[in-house]
Amino acid sequence: MRDATGSPTTSYYDYIIIGGGTAGCPLAATLSQNASVLLLERGGAPYNNPNITRLSAFGAALSDLSETSPSQRFVSEDGVINARARVLGGGSALNAGFYTRAGTKYVRNMGWDGALANESYQWVEAKVAFQPPMGRWQTAVRDGLLEAGIVPNNGFTYDHINGTKFGGTIFDRNGHRHTAADLLEYADPKGITVLLHATVHRILFRTRGTTKPIANGVVYRDRTGQAHRAYLKEGALSEIILSAGTLGSPQLLMLSGVGPLAQLEAQNITVVMDQPHVGQDMYDNPMNAVFVPSPVPVEVSLIEVVGITGEGTYVEAAGGENFGGGGSTGSSSTRDYYAMFSPRATLLESNSMTKLSSAQPFQGGFLLEKVMGPLSTGHLELKTRNPKDNPVVTFNYFQHPDDLKRCVRGIQTIERVVQSKAFARYKYADMSFEYLLNLTASTPVNLRPPRSGPGASLPPSAEEFCQHTVTTIWHYHGGCVVGRVVDGDYKVIGIDRLRVIDMSTVGYCPGTNPQATVMMLGRYMGVKILRERLTDK
Repeated sequence: MRDATGSPTTSYYDYIIIGGGTAGCPLAATLSQNASVLLLERGGAPYNNPNITRLSAFGAALSDLSETSPSQRFVSEDGVINARARVLGGGSALNAGFYTRAGTKYVRNMGWDGALANESYQWVEAKVAFQPPMGRWQTAVRDGLLEAGIVPNNGFTYDHINGTKFGGTIFDRNGHRHTAADLLEYADPKGITVLLHATVHRILFRTRGTTKPIANGVVYRDRTGQAHRAYLKEGALSEIILSAGTLGSPQLLMLSGVGPLAQLEAQNITVVMDQPHVGQDMYDNPMNAVFVPSPVPVEVSLIEVVGITGEGTYVEAAGGENFGGGGSTGSSSTRDYYAMFSPRATLLESNSMTKLSSAQPFQGGFLLEKVMGPLSTGHLELKTRNPKDNPVVTFNYFQHPDDLKRCVRGIQTIERVVQSKAFARYKYADMSFEYLLNLTASTPVNLRPPRSGPGASLPPSAEEFCQHTVTTIWHYHGGCVVGRVVDGDYKVIGIDRLRVIDMSTVGYCPGTNPQATVMMLGRYMGVKILRERLTDK
């Protein structure tokens, strides 16, 4: 990999992949085995940055608001603070590391070949997946989930099965993160060029003398602003593949003239194809967390155990006295957790926590629930013509009543875990669950209007808690959904030599954490495309 500064003004490749993220890296590595590949990443490298590589520094990168941060913050119109990756490896360089496959039913519903999907998962796992340490606090959460009826105990497994399990992690036993960028170790060095700080501004199309637009190149700029052009080599098998993520892929399609006509005209963008579904069908799984202070120390851990309830929610946990101590702030885990969502959200500022903070350092953890699906849908719109600017995004959390019902059931499951005998050691006996909800709800984790009215001082109901403390778990998806923007082979409908392969094509989140499946999909589609290439030669 090298900085895009100094790269040729004009170059030619069999495949141009836009976005070196969770899907783009395995895709590029695979295609390089039998073709020439250009991988364009707008961010830098994940290596030699302890805020990325060290488990103990989790959250530091997400709360870094600088222009050179590997994370680019955005706030949805719903008032929920979110982030998009700006680094080689994509979201796998920023997330909490949980590694778990999609269920077999999900694989079937997506129309994927089960055998090839399984081989692709194994290809990924050989480089980046590990068994977590499974410390005492996480084990207490597991036993609490089992006591709460989330059975059976499925032990340690990558598989998505109803019940309680320990899943995998991309952090090794030394607490070192392994990202999708590590999958580039599979690449043929002679077949791949990886450029960093290379921001694609638009895709180029040939439209004259053709029945439909044909993608034939891209314009990208290096960090100095210098423009470069990369073109596809001649031949019907050469392709441009968008893997720029749920925000980046629909945004770049629109910036290139493919999207809803009114939006393109409003931004004075030359229309290549009116495609009303680009940027539509956007989803983000709501996440709500309950902070549980502990009277005894808690080991540092991110997501390891999960309860797959069968009722539309997943219950997970993260704990420890200090997530962020290895980062630049040295803040407590609780402060660092909230700092990920809002610069002004610091639990120490909460009046209800003053008595605890004065008595002892914060220790404890978060039990969180994620709504599966979800069923509520939103949309994305261009704000400017600058690809570095965030688009305007609305997710409409809990717009569908079933999402709220699922959240309530998830909070009820968390209550049963907290009240279980297995978890008793890690909870103050005199702290009721209502107190814990009020404690958590008193801290501003989002920019939604605070609770008001006569009941605002009372503990919130589960419904109120879900609405007022909703955050993201960074599993947002959609915007270029299969069947609407791309076909079953991820080819953009109505355009030749252009595909989208990333989470923007998904209309339903795969399992408890999508990163394993997105990495798998990059490998899976790389193998399929190479097979087509060899067959057609």
